[in-house]
Amino acid sequence: MSSHAWDAVSLRGAPARPARKLGPAAGAASASARPSRPPASSAPDPGHGSRRGSVLGFVAQVLNWVLILALLGVLTAAVLVPRIAGGTPFTVLTGSMEPGLPPGTLIVTRPTPAEDIRIGEVVTFQIESGKPQVVTHRVIAVRPGPEGRPEFLTQGDANETPDEGWRPAESVRGVLWYSLPKLGYANNVLTGDQRQLAVHGVATALILYALGLFTGEARDRRRTRREPRPARRATH
Repeated sequence: MSSHAWDAVSLRGAPARPARKLGPAAGAASASARPSRPPASSAPDPGHGSRRGSVLGFVAQVLNWVLILALLGVLTAAVLVPRIAGGTPFTVLTGSMEPGLPPGTLIVTRPTPAEDIRIGEVVTFQIESGKPQVVTHRVIAVRPGPEGRPEFLTQGDANETPDEGWRPAESVRGVLWYSLPKLGYANNVLTGDQRQLAVHGVATALILYALGLFTGEARDRRRTRREPRPARRATH
C-alpha cells in the first residue's frame, strides 16, 4: 500500500465524537455561575416633586403680584390722580352715552377753558346753573354767546336728537379725561369721607399683604439654600 492510500484510510478511520448533552443539573449549574444583575431601580426622583412645587409656587406669586398691582392701579386712577391733578369723578347713571360709557362707568373730568373745547369732545355740564345735577354728553356744535364766550350744543351718543338748548360756558364742569368701567357704583355708595377711609384701608391692606408675600418668599429662599440636596440613586 502506498503512502497516499494509508493517509486516506487513516483519515476515514477516525470518526467524529458526538457532542455530549448537558443534563438539567449541569444547565442549572451553568446558569447559576453567571453573575446576576440587580433589577433597575424604579423609585421616583425626589427632585421632580420639588421642582413641580417650585414652579406652581412661582406662578402663584406672579398672580398675587399682578393682582396687587392691578388694585393699586385702580385706586390710583380712581382717587389719587383726580385729587392730585384737580380732576372730578362722576358716575354715569343712564345709557345715553352707550356703548362707550355704559351705566356704572366712573368718569374723571378735568377743568378746561371753554375756548379750548372743540366739537367731538365729551363734557360734563350742569343741567341748571347752581344745581348739582349734571349730564355728560358730546359736543356737536359751538357758537359764540352773547358776551363773546362760547356756547355748546350737546347730544348723547345713543340719542337720536340733540339736547334742548345751548349750554353756556359757565355750566361746563369739565372735559372727559378718562373712564373706568363698573367703578361708578362704588363711587355712588360711598360719600367723600367714606371713600377716603376706604381707599386708605385698602391701600394699607395691600401694602401689608405685599410685605407678607415678600417676607415669605425671602424665607423660602433661605430655607431652600440651607437644605441639602437629595442624592440621586444610581441605576444599572
